[in-house]
Amino acid sequence: MVKVVPFAAPHQAGVLALILPIQQTEFAIPITAADQPDLQTIENFYQQGCGNFWVALEDDAVIGSIALLDIGGSQAALRKMFVRADRRGPALGVAAQLLAALLSWAKEKTVREVYLGTTAQFLAAHRFYEKHGFTAVSRATLPPAFPVMTVDSVFYRYSLA
Repeated sequence: MVKVVPFAAPHQAGVLALILPIQQTEFAIPITAADQPDLQTIENFYQQGCGNFWVALEDDAVIGSIALLDIGGSQAALRKMFVRADRRGPALGVAAQLLAALLSWAKEKTVREVYLGTTAQFLAAHRFYEKHGFTAVSRATLPPAFPVMTVDSVFYRYSLA
């Protein structure tokens, strides 16, 4: 059984063990833990204001993650959405559970818009976001406070209004 819970310090090693192999091995993105200091200080970086960070757990193992970064102005950025390869797909619904937790939290916190950036090669992610109500937007329309990552080339917006 999969449960989605807010990040706590004991999840730290599991988050890194989930995210880094997906980025580096599965998608050949040349990024390291050092390139992502937010992953070293999740509580201080994400769990502030309207933000939060969740993990999907199966038998206490981290099999998924998602983060909401408060960027001000009732807007937020969806970040760090990853699901272990053998736990992807609609049958288990791990990604959908993670996204539902994030959107429910955002509504509670009166966030109006959620933006995200992703890479061109994450095609399954593009389909997932579009299926769940996100619309593609140009980089030029992103809020000024949106943190564009160097690997991001495709952007989406979700309206909670």
